[in-house]
Amino acid sequence: MIERIVNAATPDDPTTVDIVEEEFEVKLRPHDFANYIGQDRLKKNLQLAIEAAKKRGEPLDHVLLYGPPGLGKTTMASVIANEMGAQVRITSGPAIERAGDLASLLTNLQDGDVLFIDEIHRLNRTVEEVLYSAMEDYKLDIMLGKGPSARSMRLDLPQFTLIGATTRTGALAAPLRDRFGHIHRLEFYTPDQIGKIIERAAGILGAKINSDGALLLAHRSRLTPRIANRLLKRVRDYADVNGDGIIDTVVGEKALGLLEIDELGLDPADRHLLEAIIESYGGGPVGVETLAALTAEERSTIEDFIEPYLMQIGLLERTPRGRKVTHKAYKHLGKQVNATNEKLL
Repeated sequence: MIERIVNAATPDDPTTVDIVEEEFEVKLRPHDFANYIGQDRLKKNLQLAIEAAKKRGEPLDHVLLYGPPGLGKTTMASVIANEMGAQVRITSGPAIERAGDLASLLTNLQDGDVLFIDEIHRLNRTVEEVLYSAMEDYKLDIMLGKGPSARSMRLDLPQFTLIGATTRTGALAAPLRDRFGHIHRLEFYTPDQIGKIIERAAGILGAKINSDGALLLAHRSRLTPRIANRLLKRVRDYADVNGDGIIDTVVGEKALGLLEIDELGLDPADRHLLEAIIESYGGGPVGVETLAALTAEERSTIEDFIEPYLMQIGLLERTPRGRKVTHKAYKHLGKQVNATNEKLL
């Protein structure tokens, strides 16, 4: 995966820098609904479900959270556990390679505990099938031995709550998806909400920022808290070194200019993709394989980390014939529309 400050996804193989970034995010995460900014509809539904479960003395139904990366699925899982007064165990789909790994996790839980599995759609199918009975009946079926002497054993599990998070609900097997009692999508935040998140994070970090500076960062953060916090960290460094430590619009503009992040939140990789389509193929359409060769990026990088935001803000379109840029993209980049493609846009 390419290293980009505006990339909201977490890497599969984290480096030392990635681990430091993760520790930075953990420090800024809220621990209850009162301090969790945004996602109001989701919070209301979950608060009702949690209060009902606590009143009955039962564990909360299993919860599936889905949506683009960086919107706070892991944070929401921690908030749910805290509101339930429960311990949370955090893991990820790729980390659970065998059924024995899952059995170890489940048998070490206590009644009422929360097990959070990030990227749950990447669970091994064999592991996934073991999870069915664990979620539905709080039973664990394991095989002892191999060959003719193999026998099955059923273990009782504590009553736990599974919280799964995924960026790709379509990749989740239907039998697994149907076993979740609560399925919720996390929405993108508004600039005002992101501004409040930035001001709260600045208070925790001891950074000084005014409301205009926070709103400037909010508009450049792709409406994603993870990116907003990352930008705050970089701009804080700039303000400390090249200013008086106060983040305002002037300091923010200079710092973001140094990072090459424009007013729509595009970075050089985004602009390079759009300019390649315009300059080499007259605005498109162009196939993704050709585009990957043209930009020297992997196809998966383009499809998963560059295109989604460009399509979300209306700069790029996917058509049956390939990708093409829009009038809005031409205007943003200061390019003239190719006369031959005028009718196609």
